[in-house]
Amino acid sequence: MSVRDVFQECVRSQVQAIPYCNALGEITGRITLKNIMKLSCLPEYMVELAHILDDRLSCLQDAEAKVKEVLDKPVEPYVQESPPSISSSAPTVKALAMMEQRDTSYLFVVDDDEYKGVITMQGIAKKMLELDETW
Repeated sequence: MSVRDVFQECVRSQVQAIPYCNALGEITGRITLKNIMKLSCLPEYMVELAHILDDRLSCLQDAEAKVKEVLDKPVEPYVQESPPSISSSAPTVKALAMMEQRDTSYLFVVDDDEYKGVITMQGIAKKMLELDETW
């Protein structure tokens, strides 16, 4: 799987991360857009100096070549440990509590070791708005 594949799936699914599975299909990690961009596009010194960077900053020479280079890379160097998961039968308040406890905005939904999807803070907010419209 390439970085391009991950970007396409995340954009298609409107999520920030997808699970990474080993050859047996077991979830062994996660791949996040944030981590890929941090490691491939953002030098550490820019993070440290972000507050003084100019708005007209242009540090990428030949941006198209850099984009292609990043998108063609394999995903393995960007795999992180898997976040905690939650079952599809768990109440929303448990998901919120787990997200807050781990300072994340999403959890993978896994039933019987099978990935079912992702629950996000944005998804919960959307559902709350939908409920509000029906009351």
